[in-house]
Amino acid sequence: MGLKELDQRLADLGVRPEDLVERFTHARGPGGQHVNKASTAVQLSHIPSGIEIRAEDERSQLRNRIAARELLIARLEGLAAEKAAAEQDERERKRRRSRRPPAGVRRKRVADKRQRGEVKRRRGSVREGE
Repeated sequence: MGLKELDQRLADLGVRPEDLVERFTHARGPGGQHVNKASTAVQLSHIPSGIEIRAEDERSQLRNRIAARELLIARLEGLAAEKAAAEQDERERKRRRSRRPPAGVRRKRVADKRQRGEVKRRRGSVREGE
């Protein structure tokens, strides 16, 4: 996938180009002179979400730019999925809270109240025991 396709996917997720800050730095690790003299590592920051991505695995800056955007898309999609799941959980929780208890539960509750009332009636009044 090229940069244009990835930028389109980012736009579909609601990411504007001005929300991204892209910086190029020297990569770390193996690569010898090439790594030390070329700024091939890419740091991509998404300002609204605070997500920061660093891609430096490839020797090519273009490949690192693509990798950084792919990682950012994956993170943003993951955040969107988590948010949707949390909203669904909240809807389900409200639905369960507001539903009427099953008939068996209501009958048991009434039976327990009757039994408790009978226990209290059998105790008698406080003055009777004096």
